[in-house]
Amino acid sequence: MADATARELALDALGSPARRVVLSLLRDGEQTVRELTDQLPVTQSAVSQHLKVLLEARLVDVRAEGTRRLYRVDTDGLAAVRAWVDQFWDTALGAFVDHVERRPITHDTEDNT
Repeated sequence: MADATARELALDALGSPARRVVLSLLRDGEQTVRELTDQLPVTQSAVSQHLKVLLEARLVDVRAEGTRRLYRVDTDGLAAVRAWVDQFWDTALGAFVDHVERRPITHDTEDNT
């Protein structure tokens, strides 16, 4: 049940386009709130609120470096979301394989010379 709750929090957090952008910006490495704010058309307070939601959803992690707080993607939190999405991919891929295996093989016998 805890995994389902974590997954739901993550999916809800990703429902916001702004939070998806923040997460994308963190994909390449750690950044401070200020660094994120400089790349977005929103206030530092708004970025902080988005990070708070992403932290609660375990999609980002934070570490202190002196007086700075550096945010980064939490790969463990993303793994829960990926596992949930993968179940649909596995089903779709299985259906594709079934379709291909049932389809008769045809050969083009027409000679174009």
